[in-house]
Amino acid sequence: MRKAIGIAAVTGMLMAAIPALGADDVTQAQLDKWKTELSNWGRWGKEDQKGTLNLITPEKRKQAAALVKEGVTVSLARNLDTEKSVDNSSPFERTMNPIRPAASSDRFTINFHGSAHTHMDALGHHFIDGKMYNGFGRDQFVTEARGAERGAITTAQDGVMTRGILIDIPRLKGVDYLEPGVRITVADLEAWEKMAGVKIGAGDAIFVRTGRWTRRAKTGPWNVNEQMPGLAPEVLPWLRARDIALMGTEYAVDATPIPKTITNPDDYLPVHNFVLVILGMPLIDNTNLDALAAAAAQRKRWEFMVTIAPLRIENGTGSPVNPIATF
Repeated sequence: MRKAIGIAAVTGMLMAAIPALGADDVTQAQLDKWKTELSNWGRWGKEDQKGTLNLITPEKRKQAAALVKEGVTVSLARNLDTEKSVDNSSPFERTMNPIRPAASSDRFTINFHGSAHTHMDALGHHFIDGKMYNGFGRDQFVTEARGAERGAITTAQDGVMTRGILIDIPRLKGVDYLEPGVRITVADLEAWEKMAGVKIGAGDAIFVRTGRWTRRAKTGPWNVNEQMPGLAPEVLPWLRARDIALMGTEYAVDATPIPKTITNPDDYLPVHNFVLVILGMPLIDNTNLDALAAAAAQRKRWEFMVTIAPLRIENGTGSPVNPIATF
């Protein structure tokens, strides 16, 4: 079983490792080593299914609530996308039921995993070497007939509420958006902390903006699986050292294409899959952070209370969500 190690030890390893690593220099051997050194398996008990959501304590929630000064809310989600395109292979489908004299209703179909719809990934969504978070076996606990009997989205059925922090990398770089393929490094994350005057810590939810939707509105859709700005694998020790509870991004976390030095098919999205399986950190994919970036810049304030309420889908591997930032 992978054993978790302390924050101080992780931070020390990070400081030793980062000078020798570049955005494309993380090898499969290094990634495999981190799977042991950075693991949260067993940290909250061998039967735990909540992972890093355990870091959001009642005290953390009270601190988040204290951030609300104006009562202004901002959605961090996209409208559900009904148009098929190169970055949306499974459009949202909505149809109206027959309209009655005193009421109307509709029904819908959505395949929310993928690169188009804002959704929260449960810990039972991904596997490495046949295991999900905390060592639960894929073949034992996840089937087409029953769904995910471990690590389901219902582990967050009471909602998530904590301090949220926007990491606006285009603003840091002085551009409207990052170009596809740009890799965000530890140096970028720490430069943003310095610029924004924030310190990311235990139990926080971070939201990493690349400007995907600003670029898409200007240039049109493109194949994000082949080329997308995002986090480089070198950030993994940093994420573990900071004890982040949840992360939202405008794609599936990773910069693509994936470095050729990473060869295990289970690591096809090395950051995305690692944080779900090894760290036990739920993810929110395909957020739209443009409105949040504008609201934060207007206030010169990049921390806020964030609330996320996934649907109570029994044995579900995730859920569509509409995260809300409150200033």
